[in-house]
Amino acid sequence: MINRTLIRLKIVQLMYSFYQNGGKNIDTAEKELLFSLSKAYDLYQFMLMLMPEVTHYAFEQIEQREQINRFAHKDENISHRFVDNSFVEQLDVNKQLLEFRENKKLTWRNYNDYLKKLYADIQESDYYKEYMAAESVDYALDRELWRKIYKNIIMKDERIDEILEELSLYWNDDRDIVDTFVLKTIKRFEQKKGAKQELLPEFKDEEDREYAIRLFRAAILNDELYRSYIIQSVRNWEFNRLAFMDVIIMQLAVAEIMTCPGIPTSVTINEFVEVAKYYSTSKSGSYVNGIVDHVVTRLKEEGKIMKD
Repeated sequence: MINRTLIRLKIVQLMYSFYQNGGKNIDTAEKELLFSLSKAYDLYQFMLMLMPEVTHYAFEQIEQREQINRFAHKDENISHRFVDNSFVEQLDVNKQLLEFRENKKLTWRNYNDYLKKLYADIQESDYYKEYMAAESVDYALDRELWRKIYKNIIMKDERIDEILEELSLYWNDDRDIVDTFVLKTIKRFEQKKGAKQELLPEFKDEEDREYAIRLFRAAILNDELYRSYIIQSVRNWEFNRLAFMDVIIMQLAVAEIMTCPGIPTSVTINEFVEVAKYYSTSKSGSYVNGIVDHVVTRLKEEGKIMKD
């Protein structure tokens, strides 16, 4: 699940914090990097838990309504289709999520007010109404309902941000990218796999974990060298007038270009231009693009970069 885009974002955050705190202990900073990445994976699992837990809330509401009807001798047929959703039932018994819930002691049921509002939003949606009115449903339709709910309701719900901020400071900047992983997971689910359906792994492979450590250490240990490359490429602008975050982003981009031969320079530049747009000023993307591109051109001419 933790891809290189997320790794780059996390390293930028940690480098900024590292320098703000005096830049004294790289080993501690490296541990913090790995811990922050693991917290992003926790958020991924916690967001997956939201779907079955709002369904449990919905079931309780239906039960209460049915009980009131029995006491009032009221004959009302209340559909259980939403709460009997086969995709959510599979997600609810997923072995990995059950283990996560037990180990982390996290639950959305501590936020019943939010579950109430979310359930109301779901009921008002066209996706819910079409699903409930369908002549029949199957696993594919059950899963598709939740893909639509997650993409169009949950992903856009700013109320979640307050809850996540309360639970972990590490989650402030992770939600956007984690939501894309949740959507990918929904589409990957297969009914035949039952409770053993695999979630996305924390790291795709050991290489990505090593990439995170290597890139972070290279950027810090060679900061004077990489900044000298940047200074030489700054045109019509004094280096000390650049935003500090821009310098960090460019320093990290140069580190990746110099230490990751398997990643094309164009990919690195494009990735860090997007990081600059996300974290720094409105003009940062163009600065990063122009300056890092100039660094690459010069280093190629000097024979210090031997890749496209």
